[in-house]
Amino acid sequence: MKKFKVPILIVIVFGLAAAKCSEDYVPKPKGYNRIDLPEFAYQTLPDTMPYRFDYSQFASLSRDSFHLAGRYWTNLNYYGFDALIQITYKDLRDPDNDIRLLLDDAYELSSRHNTKAYSIEESIINLPSGQRASVIELDGEVPSQFQFFTTDTSRHFLRGALYFNRANKNDSLSPIIEYIKTDVIQMLNTLEWKY
Repeated sequence: MKKFKVPILIVIVFGLAAAKCSEDYVPKPKGYNRIDLPEFAYQTLPDTMPYRFDYSQFASLSRDSFHLAGRYWTNLNYYGFDALIQITYKDLRDPDNDIRLLLDDAYELSSRHNTKAYSIEESIINLPSGQRASVIELDGEVPSQFQFFTTDTSRHFLRGALYFNRANKNDSLSPIIEYIKTDVIQMLNTLEWKY
């Protein structure tokens, strides 16, 4: 029996020492992976659209594949962020495109997020062209955190919305959302109607 008392005593001593060490343990707060964002760099939209603006060199342009998409609807794909900005365009000279209905629709698309949004904040931005753009920021776990639209009220109406292709908490996406917001402001500030 004496042979077993020494190993049991050693196990008890090491167990107490380990328990003493764990009293100083402080749990680490939850964190998110570091996101390295590229420097801002822009390129001009090709001449095939009735509008022109500068967009990020880190976004690729593609035609909107939605079956009801209009001719000049496009997506700016941020593949590195698994995000896209969907841009829709309406020619107001077309009798089917009523400016009042388009404005109502833009506000309705933003307000659909009321149930999940903590807040919805709209800002009006005066553009260098003399026109204005409405920028709508949504906080909370919503599908689109940033939306915008602008019009010259006689010929052109342009609307855009930011979407992510993954289900992450918006807190973890915050640096990416802020980065893309800067790109959108650059787009709006360089927007020109071509005809």
